[in-house]
Amino acid sequence: MFDWGLAETLLGLGVTPVTVAETGGYRDWVVEPSLPTGVIDCGLRIEPNFELLAAIRPDVIFITPELAPLHAAFARIAPTQTLAIYTPDGAPWDKAREALTAMAGILGREAEGAALLARVDATIAAARERIGPAPRPPVLLVNFMDRRHVRIYGLGSIFGAVLERLGLANAYGGWTSFWGFATLGIEHLAASGDAQLLYFEPIPEEARATFAERPLWKALPFVQRGRVAALPPVWSFGGVMAAERLARALSERLTAGGAASAEMHGGEVRHE
Repeated sequence: MFDWGLAETLLGLGVTPVTVAETGGYRDWVVEPSLPTGVIDCGLRIEPNFELLAAIRPDVIFITPELAPLHAAFARIAPTQTLAIYTPDGAPWDKAREALTAMAGILGREAEGAALLARVDATIAAARERIGPAPRPPVLLVNFMDRRHVRIYGLGSIFGAVLERLGLANAYGGWTSFWGFATLGIEHLAASGDAQLLYFEPIPEEARATFAERPLWKALPFVQRGRVAALPPVWSFGGVMAAERLARALSERLTAGGAASAEMHGGEVRHE
């Protein structure tokens, strides 16, 4: 598996992949579903190790359209299926569900696929109920890229789809890439008004200095109001499993139920 979104989907179906690219990165950035220790690391996500794949002899290979030019090379090793969550026409929520259903069908696990979709829907419904109908500030969901820039998620992302289904307003409605995000300098967040900012761990160490050292950061409206908090890692290019994990994390964070919470105090983030 060279795509972590497809890898987490496979694990959600109860199937352990024999090999996944960059297994260490999966454990840092995706986290759940957890990757068993026996899974073989097959190298970089963008550079398939065909010799290793041939030696492993998998039953089936799942790839995304980004690796479509190499389909013939993969197919010489094992039957190869292309599944997409992010496509030019958008709608990652629908595409993620379609990819899961297609994967379940290919593997003969239709019942498991239907049960997983039902579980994800129930998790999101429970999270929405836990958050409640009371008005809340719009949400900015970001990854810190360095001390000056964030990746911010809009309507075309799986994260934006989860916010919508939880009844939460996305504070960012600007342009996004094919993947549903934009990279902005933190100064652009000053226009976010009454928003609350939730950022995903892990973040670069240099970005942590932003919290304590940069006057611009301390002047941002959500910082002044103490509306900044951390979320656990969630894979932004994932599918239904990432959606479920985010829904749980948001409901815990917004109802002060998270054990790994972070609150703003005088411009500094303190983990409690």
